[in-house]
Amino acid sequence: MTTKVLFVCLGNICRSPTAHGVFEKLVADAGLQDKIEIDSAGTGDWHIGRPPDERTQRAAKQRGYDLSHLRARQVTGADFHDFDYVLAMDKSNLKDLRSMAGDKSNCHVSLFLDFAESSWKREVPDPYYGGEDGFETVLELVEDGARGLLETIKGAGVSEQ
Repeated sequence: MTTKVLFVCLGNICRSPTAHGVFEKLVADAGLQDKIEIDSAGTGDWHIGRPPDERTQRAAKQRGYDLSHLRARQVTGADFHDFDYVLAMDKSNLKDLRSMAGDKSNCHVSLFLDFAESSWKREVPDPYYGGEDGFETVLELVEDGARGLLETIKGAGVSEQ
């Protein structure tokens, strides 16, 4: 059985593709790429089809993550049936996701940083309008959340074979 994870932010060019790329590498390093599927999306439609922001890609690459293959897309109603986890980067997007999902969804919809192991923050801040240090902060938070998420999924029975 495959576990499917969708990371969501506003435009799908900064935070959610960072989470996508970081989690993709962690999953591959754990040998679980055949057991865990990963995607990312935005609640907004402004950047559909575009690659992640250049600053996002640059910061990720400095830490060994390749985001160049990712392209922005918008969340759809089908995502709430296709994915096991739909994880928002902040409370505003979580509210939008819960509104979209309604009561007909069986997936886990929550804040991504609910899975963080050491961070006290609950939201990944949007670095789009800030300086380069904002992209580093995003990476630090996302790495923490990704490690915790992987441990949660492994604890639910997904393991190497």
